[in-house]
Amino acid sequence: MNKKALIDSTYLLLVGMTAGAVFILGVFVAAVVFHSEMYLTLPLLSRYEEGKIMGEIFRRFTYWAYFMTAVIAIYEVSRYKVMQIDKISILSALGSIGTLLLFSAVYTPKILEYQTQGEAVMMQNSFEALHKASEIDFKILLVSLLILFMRRAYVMVAKK
Repeated sequence: MNKKALIDSTYLLLVGMTAGAVFILGVFVAAVVFHSEMYLTLPLLSRYEEGKIMGEIFRRFTYWAYFMTAVIAIYEVSRYKVMQIDKISILSALGSIGTLLLFSAVYTPKILEYQTQGEAVMMQNSFEALHKASEIDFKILLVSLLILFMRRAYVMVAKK
């Protein structure tokens, strides 16, 4: 396997892993954490405590998100320099970078900030709006990553 094929394969693997992580966090982890009473013999956690657990999970995910922002930017710029990029790749890469940064640099820190202010603050409309926006951002992120993955895989196969 030549160096370019190894880089391309690694990039696809990382984008696919990120899409998988977003899917797992959004569909499985959040569903279990926010419905812990279904899995415990006694309802031990309040909604606020469940939110603190999810907040910590997402805080840790932000490290990966920042890493992937850099990976996507570097890879796609390198493809642009050799004219191996198209509109779909550009738009999905920009969408992925933008939503990764929004989630990591805006939504997660703000939600964690709300959590430090206590449980009463979590019931405010401003928190609910922020939380809903972060959910929408996460869904757009998943779609952007999937489009980027599929487009890059198609381009790699079509070149051969």
